[in-house]
Amino acid sequence: MLKIHNNLTRQKEAFNPIDEKNVRMYVCGMTVYDMCHIGHARVLVVFDVIYRYLCQIYGKDHVNYIRNITDIDDKIIARANENKEDFNDLTGRFIDEMHQDTAALNVLEPNQEPRATLHMDQIIDMIKTLIDKGFAYAADNGDVYYDVSKFEGYGKLSGKNIEDLRSGERIAVDEAKDDPLDFVLWKSAKPEEPSWDSPWGKGRPGWHIECSAMSTHCLGHNFDIHGGGMDLQFPHHENEIAQSEAATGEQFANVWMHNGFVRVDEEKMSKSLGNFFTIREVLKKYKPEVLRYFILTSHYRSPLNYSDVHLENAKAALNTLYTALRGLELTDTVDNNDEHVERFHQAMDDDFNTSEALAVLFELAREINKLRQTDEQAAIARATLLHQLGGLLGILQSDADEYLQGGTQQEGISNEEIDSLIEQRLQARVNKDWAESDRIRDLLKDEGVILEDGAGGTTWRRS
Repeated sequence: MLKIHNNLTRQKEAFNPIDEKNVRMYVCGMTVYDMCHIGHARVLVVFDVIYRYLCQIYGKDHVNYIRNITDIDDKIIARANENKEDFNDLTGRFIDEMHQDTAALNVLEPNQEPRATLHMDQIIDMIKTLIDKGFAYAADNGDVYYDVSKFEGYGKLSGKNIEDLRSGERIAVDEAKDDPLDFVLWKSAKPEEPSWDSPWGKGRPGWHIECSAMSTHCLGHNFDIHGGGMDLQFPHHENEIAQSEAATGEQFANVWMHNGFVRVDEEKMSKSLGNFFTIREVLKKYKPEVLRYFILTSHYRSPLNYSDVHLENAKAALNTLYTALRGLELTDTVDNNDEHVERFHQAMDDDFNTSEALAVLFELAREINKLRQTDEQAAIARATLLHQLGGLLGILQSDADEYLQGGTQQEGISNEEIDSLIEQRLQARVNKDWAESDRIRDLLKDEGVILEDGAGGTTWRRS
């Protein structure tokens, strides 16, 4: 039985989908004005694993995963103006860059990837409904605001007290809202900004209303899981609940999931501190699978501390797992009654505990290495299982030799040169020229190539 920590109830609960034939999950995706950073990588990988596991339980055809794109907001407009380009050109370019990053990280495509600019009708309709029901009002300046005081359950997700929030807020001079906590649903058009026609004049949506309109349009008024980064819990997700439940009269999402923050060498990641890394920068130094593995080493709700030491540890761990798979011909069948399968699922059923699931993979790897010399068929069966379970985490799907012999860059010694030097070393060993054999081994080691001599010959991998 899958159990998930629900941030709405603040406890771990058995997951019971509304409809097992149509399990529905919405995750807040990227705001596309710049390259994706490692914080984005964590959101992408965490909810990709959750999606994969839900597909394993309910079947891929019965899971509907929506991950939106915010392609209009203040930051996008500011960046487009800074670049002197159309905002559509800016967002289109960074959507393409995001898709390159998701493909590199082996993140599966969601069922739909709605964009805010393509759902203006739904956004405007929801705002109309909120006004008609008395939960929103049009201000004199052309903006439309949500009236927080009208929604009885405001603060139920974040646990924040509405009076405490109000005492800490101030109304800016240029705002026409009635209460400091009221938030904008529609922003009146400013000169030289993108805008759309509406009953309140030309303008554009506020950030929060976009997700309410897109999620309910794609998944219905009430769906199973809503996810995103911990930084979105308040005010974004709190405001989504207020808007959606006021508009529809139904519970919005049943389960709320948030992944923890990413820190860099125990400090908050920020450009001002100089510890801000894009996914693309990390992948110049490490294989994408190393970054993905590293993200899975911590429970998704815990903080994740990024450092070169931790990435090197992740690289070494993946090398160990791929080495266990090396040279074994995998089959198409696995023993689902194997104790490792049960323990892997126990870990994942416990609020997607990927660190414990990885521990099961290492147990399998140790058994494979022991069985190689005594029972090859048993080793193959374990290796097939290791490959399959790894697939549920989105790892260990490459050919083992290709992974171990492939570098993160095209620079350095080629595979052909390595093979040639290994042949020369083999001949030196036949001639008992141990000095030449050692010289070649050291030369390759200096090039980042590790030789491994075994009964079946010499294999190699890049360090």
